[in-house]
Amino acid sequence: MKRGEPVSYESKLKDPFADALFEAVLALETVEECYRFFEDICTIKEVQSISQRLAVARLLKEGKTYSEIEKTTGASTATISRVNRCLLYGADGYQLILKRLNDKQESDKQE
Repeated sequence: MKRGEPVSYESKLKDPFADALFEAVLALETVEECYRFFEDICTIKEVQSISQRLAVARLLKEGKTYSEIEKTTGASTATISRVNRCLLYGADGYQLILKRLNDKQESDKQE
């Protein structure tokens, strides 16, 4: 395998229903479309919890302490710890999206 080449990943969640869900998410084109879809498919609390976890992951990557993250996001220390474990030992999903978001932010700054 060459450096930078994608590594094959076998998800524990993989099934036809999950495939269909992820294909649907990939078909969304704007933030507004995401709001519309996620408001229909998730509860408000589920969307808030997922978005909070992403914020926690970003703050952990920035080197913030648990107490700083708890104060900023309102996340419990259990949630922060779970996200931290995923960052360290998970499927690298947080790492992937945080890098892409950071790259996009840097690209937007240069334009």
